[in-house]
Amino acid sequence: MPVNLLPRDGEVAYLPEYFSTIEADALLTEMNNCLDWSQETALVFGRQVPLPRLTAWYGPTSYAYSGVMHSARPFPPVIQQVAKSIEQAAGNFDCALANLYRNGRDSVSWHCDNERLWGVRPTIVSVSFGATRSFRLRHKSSGENVSVELDHGSVLIMSGETQQCWLHSIPKTDRTVGSRINLTFRRLVTLSA
Repeated sequence: MPVNLLPRDGEVAYLPEYFSTIEADALLTEMNNCLDWSQETALVFGRQVPLPRLTAWYGPTSYAYSGVMHSARPFPPVIQQVAKSIEQAAGNFDCALANLYRNGRDSVSWHCDNERLWGVRPTIVSVSFGATRSFRLRHKSSGENVSVELDHGSVLIMSGETQQCWLHSIPKTDRTVGSRINLTFRRLVTLSA
């Protein structure tokens, strides 16, 4: 069992080299070429701002965040392959948000994935391909920080109270880094009226 990286209020497990280098290289190439990448804009302080990354959404329902609406789309074969590969370690999932960080200037700001669609204690699985980037977590009340370097072919599993108690981000970096694709897998819950 992997060690919990969080000191409290949630569980985060890191599985480096989950995919072999050969398999991770092949998946990265396929995702670069076949996913339906788009440059989305988000509503920030009343104005439309381009997101600092490219995105693609796959799942049985539409998904909206920060004024960005993604329509429902089935998993393409490469996403199905990754989802099947992580089942034993993390369970099965029916939604995936793909993010393409083109260089060190692409990022995602502090947030948590606590939408009702994912339930009260969701498991969110982050699978990384390409350049290593720092993944930061910050406790919402204590301000404690945890950082992990997400390497090519690695899997990070966030569960328990993580989305209620912690924020996470991929900060910009001035270092010269190559592109990175991240898949965040989630599972829809049935919402009662």
